[in-house]
Amino acid sequence: MLLADIARTSARIARAAGRNEKVALLAELFGRAEPSEVPVVVTYLAGRLPQRRTGVGWRTLRELPPPAAEPSLTITAADAAFDRIARVSGKGAQAERKRLLDGLLAAATEEEQQFLVRLVGGGLRQGALDAFAVEGLAAAAGADPGAVRRAVMLGGSLGAVARALLAEGPEALAGFTLEVGRPVLPMLAQSARDVEEALGRLGPCVVEEKLDGIRVQVHKDGSDVRVYTRTLEEITDRLPEAAEAARRIDAAQAVLDGEVIALRPGGRPHPFQDVSGRVASRLDVPGASSELPLHPVFFDVLLLDGRDLLDQPAVRRHAALARVLPEELRVRRLPVPDPASAQARAAARGFAAEVLARGHEGVVVKALDSGYSAGRRGASWLKVKPVHTLDLVVLGAEWGHGRRTGRLSNLHLGARRPDGGFAMLGKTFKGLTDALLAWQTGRLRELAVREESWGVLVAPELVVEIAFDGVQRSTRYPEGVTLRFARVVRYREDKSPQEADTVEAVTALLR
Repeated sequence: MLLADIARTSARIARAAGRNEKVALLAELFGRAEPSEVPVVVTYLAGRLPQRRTGVGWRTLRELPPPAAEPSLTITAADAAFDRIARVSGKGAQAERKRLLDGLLAAATEEEQQFLVRLVGGGLRQGALDAFAVEGLAAAAGADPGAVRRAVMLGGSLGAVARALLAEGPEALAGFTLEVGRPVLPMLAQSARDVEEALGRLGPCVVEEKLDGIRVQVHKDGSDVRVYTRTLEEITDRLPEAAEAARRIDAAQAVLDGEVIALRPGGRPHPFQDVSGRVASRLDVPGASSELPLHPVFFDVLLLDGRDLLDQPAVRRHAALARVLPEELRVRRLPVPDPASAQARAAARGFAAEVLARGHEGVVVKALDSGYSAGRRGASWLKVKPVHTLDLVVLGAEWGHGRRTGRLSNLHLGARRPDGGFAMLGKTFKGLTDALLAWQTGRLRELAVREESWGVLVAPELVVEIAFDGVQRSTRYPEGVTLRFARVVRYREDKSPQEADTVEAVTALLR
């Protein structure tokens, strides 16, 4: 398959307004691809490279060679070229990557070059995967979408399922089962405004503490233990604490879902950033495992001694977990079998308040009859977290990509300094509706003091209310802090920049 086919389909998907049109475009593309090509096609459409890191930055993409007149570059050839680029290392690596990249781009048409630049630079965001890709794949192969979705859930990779399905037909889906040693994507939670709302939506449920740690999936088969991240990367060698905890399980085989956190002497958790930094370090770094010991805590079991528990109700999975794992390795939880009871609701609110008082992130409320929907944000799990907001000043904005091309999207956010200036705290493009994007683009261009190829710098006059999950340290920004998961709530044209929140207020949240 030619890369031009993917670039053209990508552009059409970005312009498509409806679900059915997106699915039809994907089905048509998958139907024309060779089974061996589909994993790369799917990954490209999702805006990622299979190689993950290539060492190519924006500076390398500034000057492009003249494009080819006619399309001839295949998806296989492009993938092989990125393999060669990713393997480059040592002295002169940057120049060699540039040479290889120019060779690839010279074989591409102008349309293909634009696609590759956005793919390498991380600007290709169109949501072509998820349900759309599953349904498109099912339509291309004449398979049941539900069966494809479950195979992807258990196979851990849409690309692997696509290759087997298009090569062997729908009967290949039966080969994707839960296996020890093959991680599955974790089940995720939707959001609820508060505990009362969650109880009302779910009925009989359990309220669990929500820990701000690293999500892990632990697979035990006898003495062999493997630990995976939520993105299915194996990190067993970085988490000996999790592996050792799994060896204490009173079972020969198990697949566990949980978190690793770090606790201070008084029992309060270290910030997520500290845990993340410890997990990112390898154990061949002296002192990596002792400088910040981690504590694994589990909240679900997906397989036990060869028995698949995914479709079992949560209450049975929790009972199975309690049988094989000591209490100190399980999350704290409060069963609420009768949420209509005023006494039960009060107990649930009290439990949530206690979790927050101990320094944890919030709670997750789970229906007692819910199965485990791997890889999906299920409606039977509802997370409840306090939402922080700040009034910040817009300092600049970057041009958007995909459906946001031609509009100023990614906002540069600043807080007031004591001297009356503003310190940048981070960026966000989340929470913006189409109408707000259109208004924002016009207003920021009016305030622009300088336009660049990437966007605009603006006079600090516009205040925006930003919601965020927390504050963390960052060397990227001048005050050494940034916001976690920032998103736009609304613009506050009723407020002046002098009424915006201060750097001191933000750093106080970090403390």
